Amino acid sequence: MLDFLSSVVPIKYKRSEELISQDIHSGTSQYKFTFSTEIVPICKDDLVVLPKKLAKSMGNTSQLVLCSKITNTLQFIDCNTLQISDLAANVFWRNPFTTLADVTQLVEFIVLDVEPTNLRRGKWLLADITVARASDMGVNDQEYYVRSHLGGILHPGDSAMGFYLANSNFNSDLFDKLDTSKIPDVILVKKHYARSNKRVKNRQWKLKRMANEHKDIVAEEVADTKQARQEQERAERDYELFLEQLEEDEELRQGVNLYKSENAGQVAAGDDDEMDDEEDDAPQINVDELLDELDEMNLGD
Repeated sequence: MLDFLSSVVPIKYKRSEELISQDIHSGTSQYKFTFSTEIVPICKDDLVVLPKKLAKSMGNTSQLVLCSKITNTLQFIDCNTLQISDLAANVFWRNPFTTLADVTQLVEFIVLDVEPTNLRRGKWLLADITVARASDMGVNDQEYYVRSHLGGILHPGDSAMGFYLANSNFNSDLFDKLDTSKIPDVILVKKHYARSNKRVKNRQWKLKRMANEHKDIVAEEVADTKQARQEQERAERDYELFLEQLEEDEELRQGVNLYKSENAGQVAAGDDDEMDDEEDDAPQINVDELLDELDEMNLGD
Protein backbone atom coordinates (compact mmCIF):
# COMPACT_ATOMS: atom_id res chain seq x y z
CA MET A 1 0.00 0.00 0.00
CA LEU A 2 2.83 2.40 0.81
CA ASP A 3 4.48 1.70 -2.55
CA PHE A 4 1.19 2.44 -4.30
CA LEU A 5 0.56 5.66 -2.38
CA SER A 6 4.09 6.94 -2.94
CA SER A 7 3.70 6.35 -6.69
CA VAL A 8 0.51 8.43 -7.06
CA VAL A 9 0.72 11.15 -4.40
CA PRO A 10 3.50 12.81 -2.38
CA ILE A 11 3.58 11.26 1.09
CA LYS A 12 5.73 10.80 4.14
CA TYR A 13 5.38 7.95 6.60
CA LYS A 14 6.64 6.59 9.88
CA ARG A 15 6.97 2.97 10.88
CA SER A 16 6.76 1.57 14.38
CA GLU A 17 6.81 -1.95 15.74
CA GLU A 18 5.62 -3.55 18.97
CA LEU A 19 6.65 -6.92 20.35
CA ILE A 20 3.54 -9.05 20.91
CA SER A 21 5.03 -12.36 22.01
CA GLN A 22 8.34 -14.21 22.06
CA ASP A 23 9.20 -17.91 22.21
CA ILE A 24 12.66 -18.31 23.75
CA HIS A 25 12.75 -22.03 22.91
CA SER A 26 12.23 -21.66 19.17
CA GLY A 27 13.71 -18.17 18.92
CA THR A 28 10.60 -16.80 17.19
CA SER A 29 8.84 -13.53 17.93
CA GLN A 30 5.59 -11.86 16.88
CA TYR A 31 5.52 -8.15 16.15
CA LYS A 32 2.78 -5.67 15.37
CA PHE A 33 3.83 -3.16 12.70
CA THR A 34 2.13 0.21 12.38
CA PHE A 35 2.54 2.70 9.54
CA SER A 36 1.50 6.33 9.90
CA THR A 37 1.12 8.04 6.52
CA GLU A 38 0.62 11.73 5.78
CA ILE A 39 -0.44 12.93 2.32
CA VAL A 40 0.43 16.38 1.04
CA PRO A 41 -2.59 18.61 1.90
CA ILE A 42 -2.82 20.07 -1.63
CA CYS A 43 -5.16 18.98 -4.42
CA LYS A 44 -5.36 19.61 -8.14
CA ASP A 45 -6.80 23.06 -8.99
CA ASP A 46 -5.97 24.45 -5.54
CA LEU A 47 -4.59 27.98 -5.31
CA VAL A 48 -1.39 28.19 -3.27
CA VAL A 49 1.15 30.77 -2.20
CA LEU A 50 4.69 29.42 -2.33
CA PRO A 51 7.20 30.55 0.27
CA LYS A 52 9.44 33.20 -1.31
CA LYS A 53 12.65 31.24 -0.93
CA LEU A 54 11.05 28.12 -2.38
CA ALA A 55 9.62 30.04 -5.36
CA LYS A 56 13.09 31.35 -6.21
CA SER A 57 14.58 27.87 -6.04
CA MET A 58 11.89 26.64 -8.48
CA GLY A 59 13.10 28.79 -11.36
CA ASN A 60 12.08 32.11 -9.79
CA THR A 61 8.42 31.35 -10.43
CA SER A 62 5.57 33.47 -9.09
CA GLN A 63 4.54 32.83 -5.51
CA LEU A 64 0.82 32.79 -6.40
CA VAL A 65 0.29 29.66 -8.52
CA LEU A 66 -2.23 26.94 -9.32
CA CYS A 67 -1.65 23.27 -8.64
CA SER A 68 -2.09 21.83 -12.14
CA LYS A 69 -1.17 18.19 -11.58
CA ILE A 70 -0.37 15.73 -8.81
CA THR A 71 1.63 12.54 -9.19
CA ASN A 72 4.44 11.56 -6.82
CA THR A 73 5.40 15.24 -7.16
CA LEU A 74 3.43 18.50 -7.12
CA GLN A 75 3.19 20.49 -10.34
CA PHE A 76 2.35 24.22 -10.30
CA ILE A 77 1.59 26.62 -13.15
CA ASP A 78 1.94 30.39 -13.24
CA CYS A 79 -1.16 31.57 -15.13
CA ASN A 80 0.57 34.78 -16.25
CA THR A 81 3.61 33.18 -17.90
CA LEU A 82 2.74 29.47 -18.33
CA GLN A 83 5.85 28.62 -16.31
CA ILE A 84 5.49 25.11 -14.92
CA SER A 85 7.40 24.02 -11.82
CA ASP A 86 7.66 20.66 -10.10
CA LEU A 87 8.09 20.19 -6.37
CA ALA A 88 9.38 16.90 -4.98
CA ALA A 89 7.78 15.43 -1.88
CA ASN A 90 10.97 15.53 0.21
CA VAL A 91 11.42 19.23 -0.60
CA PHE A 92 7.81 19.98 0.38
CA TRP A 93 8.09 18.28 3.76
CA ARG A 94 11.19 20.31 4.64
CA ASN A 95 9.08 23.47 4.49
CA PRO A 96 5.40 22.46 4.27
CA PHE A 97 2.61 24.89 3.42
CA THR A 98 -1.16 24.68 2.89
CA THR A 99 -3.55 25.79 0.19
CA LEU A 100 -4.81 29.34 0.00
CA ALA A 101 -8.15 28.35 -1.59
CA ASP A 102 -9.61 25.05 -2.80
CA VAL A 103 -12.24 24.00 -5.31
CA THR A 104 -15.09 24.58 -2.86
CA GLN A 105 -14.40 28.33 -3.19
CA LEU A 106 -14.61 28.46 -6.97
CA VAL A 107 -16.95 31.04 -8.51
CA GLU A 108 -18.64 30.80 -11.91
CA PHE A 109 -17.70 33.39 -14.53
CA ILE A 110 -19.07 34.04 -18.02
CA VAL A 111 -16.48 34.49 -20.77
CA LEU A 112 -17.12 37.67 -22.79
CA ASP A 113 -14.02 37.87 -24.96
CA VAL A 114 -10.83 35.90 -25.61
CA GLU A 115 -7.65 37.31 -27.16
CA PRO A 116 -5.04 34.53 -27.55
CA THR A 117 -1.34 35.31 -27.50
CA ASN A 118 1.39 33.42 -29.34
CA LEU A 119 2.64 31.74 -26.16
CA ARG A 120 1.72 28.06 -25.91
CA ARG A 121 3.04 25.32 -23.65
CA GLY A 122 1.67 21.84 -24.14
CA LYS A 123 -2.11 22.00 -23.90
CA TRP A 124 -2.05 25.49 -22.36
CA LEU A 125 -2.43 28.65 -24.44
CA LEU A 126 -1.91 32.05 -22.84
CA ALA A 127 -4.72 34.52 -23.52
CA ASP A 128 -6.21 37.76 -22.27
CA ILE A 129 -9.79 36.97 -21.32
CA THR A 130 -12.66 39.28 -20.35
CA VAL A 131 -15.08 37.74 -17.86
CA ALA A 132 -17.97 38.71 -15.62
CA ARG A 133 -19.31 36.91 -12.59
CA ALA A 134 -22.37 34.84 -13.45
CA SER A 135 -24.13 36.31 -10.41
CA ASP A 136 -23.52 39.84 -11.75
CA MET A 137 -25.05 39.23 -15.17
CA GLY A 138 -28.06 41.49 -15.55
CA VAL A 139 -27.27 43.23 -12.25
CA ASN A 140 -24.23 45.37 -13.09
CA ASP A 141 -21.67 45.81 -15.86
CA GLN A 142 -18.62 44.81 -13.81
CA GLU A 143 -16.05 43.10 -16.04
CA TYR A 144 -12.64 41.66 -15.25
CA TYR A 145 -9.63 41.37 -17.57
CA VAL A 146 -7.73 38.19 -16.83
CA ARG A 147 -4.55 36.66 -18.18
CA SER A 148 -5.14 32.93 -18.23
CA HIS A 149 -3.67 29.64 -19.38
CA LEU A 150 -7.08 28.50 -20.69
CA GLY A 151 -7.01 30.38 -23.99
CA GLY A 152 -7.15 27.15 -25.98
CA ILE A 153 -10.45 25.89 -24.55
CA LEU A 154 -12.43 28.99 -23.60
CA HIS A 155 -14.57 30.90 -26.09
CA PRO A 156 -17.01 33.81 -25.75
CA GLY A 157 -20.21 32.57 -24.15
CA ASP A 158 -18.53 29.74 -22.23
CA SER A 159 -18.63 29.40 -18.46
CA ALA A 160 -15.46 29.09 -16.40
CA MET A 161 -14.74 28.44 -12.74
CA GLY A 162 -12.20 30.61 -10.99
CA PHE A 163 -11.10 32.18 -7.74
CA TYR A 164 -12.52 35.66 -7.07
CA LEU A 165 -9.74 37.49 -5.23
CA ALA A 166 -11.05 41.06 -5.61
CA ASN A 167 -12.74 41.16 -2.21
CA SER A 168 -11.49 37.95 -0.59
CA ASN A 169 -9.88 37.75 2.82
CA PHE A 170 -7.42 34.95 3.52
CA ASN A 171 -5.91 33.92 6.81
CA SER A 172 -2.42 33.49 5.38
CA ASP A 173 0.81 35.19 6.36
CA LEU A 174 2.32 34.30 2.97
CA PHE A 175 -0.57 35.96 1.12
CA ASP A 176 -0.38 39.07 3.31
CA LYS A 177 3.27 39.55 2.30
CA LEU A 178 2.50 39.55 -1.44
CA ASP A 179 2.63 42.75 -3.47
CA THR A 180 -1.06 43.71 -3.71
CA SER A 181 -0.49 45.46 -7.05
CA LYS A 182 0.45 42.12 -8.60
CA ILE A 183 -2.52 40.15 -7.26
CA PRO A 184 -5.17 39.68 -10.00
CA ASP A 185 -8.86 40.15 -9.29
CA VAL A 186 -9.68 36.77 -10.83
CA ILE A 187 -7.75 33.57 -11.49
CA LEU A 188 -9.50 31.20 -13.88
CA VAL A 189 -9.04 27.53 -13.10
CA LYS A 190 -11.06 25.43 -15.54
CA LYS A 191 -13.88 25.43 -18.05
CA HIS A 192 -17.30 24.79 -16.60
CA TYR A 193 -19.46 22.26 -18.43
CA ALA A 194 -23.22 21.97 -18.10
CA ARG A 195 -24.36 18.45 -17.22
CA SER A 196 -27.91 17.20 -17.51
CA ASN A 197 -29.39 15.11 -14.71
CA LYS A 198 -30.01 12.35 -17.22
CA ARG A 199 -26.31 12.25 -18.13
CA VAL A 200 -25.31 11.94 -14.49
CA LYS A 201 -27.79 9.15 -13.78
CA ASN A 202 -27.07 7.17 -16.96
CA ARG A 203 -23.29 7.22 -17.20
CA GLN A 204 -22.09 4.38 -19.37
CA TRP A 205 -19.09 3.77 -17.15
CA LYS A 206 -18.35 3.11 -13.51
CA LEU A 207 -15.50 2.67 -11.05
CA LYS A 208 -14.69 -0.06 -8.59
CA ARG A 209 -14.30 1.10 -5.01
CA MET A 210 -12.73 -0.36 -1.89
CA ALA A 211 -15.06 -1.29 0.94
CA ASN A 212 -15.50 1.50 3.48
CA GLU A 213 -14.88 -0.34 6.75
CA HIS A 214 -15.32 2.74 8.92
CA LYS A 215 -18.72 3.43 7.38
CA ASP A 216 -19.83 -0.16 7.94
CA ILE A 217 -18.85 -0.05 11.61
CA VAL A 218 -20.52 3.20 12.60
CA ALA A 219 -23.46 3.16 10.18
CA GLU A 220 -25.94 1.74 12.68
CA GLU A 221 -24.81 4.04 15.49
CA VAL A 222 -25.12 7.34 13.62
CA ALA A 223 -27.59 6.50 10.84
CA ASP A 224 -30.20 8.98 12.04
CA THR A 225 -27.94 11.84 13.10
CA LYS A 226 -27.68 15.11 11.23
CA GLN A 227 -23.91 14.85 11.19
CA ALA A 228 -24.07 11.47 9.45
CA ARG A 229 -26.34 12.83 6.74
CA GLN A 230 -24.07 15.81 6.18
CA GLU A 231 -21.02 13.55 5.94
CA GLN A 232 -22.77 11.33 3.43
CA GLU A 233 -23.83 14.30 1.31
CA ARG A 234 -20.30 15.71 1.34
CA ALA A 235 -18.86 12.33 0.35
CA GLU A 236 -21.33 12.08 -2.54
CA ARG A 237 -20.44 15.59 -3.74
CA ASP A 238 -16.72 14.81 -3.60
CA TYR A 239 -17.25 11.55 -5.50
CA GLU A 240 -19.33 13.28 -8.19
CA LEU A 241 -16.62 15.95 -8.53
CA PHE A 242 -14.03 13.20 -9.07
CA LEU A 243 -16.20 11.58 -11.76
CA GLU A 244 -16.51 14.93 -13.52
CA GLN A 245 -12.73 15.39 -13.41
CA LEU A 246 -12.30 11.98 -15.03
CA GLU A 247 -14.65 12.99 -17.86
CA GLU A 248 -12.81 16.25 -18.45
CA ASP A 249 -9.20 15.14 -18.03
CA GLU A 250 -7.97 12.49 -20.45
CA GLU A 251 -4.54 12.43 -18.82
CA LEU A 252 -6.07 11.65 -15.42
CA ARG A 253 -8.04 8.73 -16.89
CA GLN A 254 -4.85 7.00 -18.00
CA GLY A 255 -4.15 5.93 -14.44
CA VAL A 256 -7.70 4.78 -13.61
CA ASN A 257 -9.56 1.65 -14.72
CA LEU A 258 -13.02 2.50 -16.04
CA TYR A 259 -15.56 -0.30 -16.47
CA LYS A 260 -18.64 -0.57 -18.62
CA SER A 261 -21.81 -0.09 -16.61
CA GLU A 262 -25.21 -1.66 -17.15
CA ASN A 263 -26.15 1.46 -19.16
CA ALA A 264 -23.37 1.04 -21.74
CA GLY A 265 -24.78 0.82 -25.25
CA GLN A 266 -28.37 0.85 -24.00
CA VAL A 267 -29.31 4.47 -24.68
CA ALA A 268 -32.28 4.45 -27.00
CA ALA A 269 -32.93 7.02 -29.71
CA GLY A 270 -35.81 8.43 -27.71
CA ASP A 271 -33.49 8.95 -24.75
CA ASP A 272 -31.06 10.83 -26.99
CA ASP A 273 -33.83 13.21 -28.03
CA GLU A 274 -34.80 13.74 -24.44
CA MET A 275 -31.20 14.42 -23.47
CA ASP A 276 -30.86 16.95 -26.25
CA ASP A 277 -33.67 18.96 -24.66
CA GLU A 278 -31.47 19.51 -21.60
CA GLU A 279 -28.36 21.64 -21.69
CA ASP A 280 -25.33 19.35 -21.73
CA ASP A 281 -21.96 20.17 -23.27
CA ALA A 282 -19.71 18.05 -21.02
CA PRO A 283 -17.09 15.76 -22.60
CA GLN A 284 -17.99 12.10 -22.94
CA ILE A 285 -15.78 9.08 -22.38
CA ASN A 286 -15.45 6.88 -25.44
CA VAL A 287 -16.75 3.35 -24.98
CA ASP A 288 -13.45 2.08 -26.40
CA GLU A 289 -11.74 3.33 -23.22
CA LEU A 290 -13.92 1.14 -20.99
CA LEU A 291 -13.05 -2.32 -19.69
CA ASP A 292 -15.41 -5.28 -19.53
CA GLU A 293 -16.12 -6.27 -15.94
CA LEU A 294 -15.24 -9.90 -15.26
CA ASP A 295 -17.85 -12.11 -13.72
CA GLU A 296 -16.21 -12.96 -10.39
CA MET A 297 -18.60 -15.87 -9.71
CA ASN A 298 -17.74 -17.58 -12.99
CA LEU A 299 -14.07 -16.76 -12.50
CA GLY A 300 -14.13 -18.56 -9.15
CA ASP A 301 -15.72 -21.64 -10.66
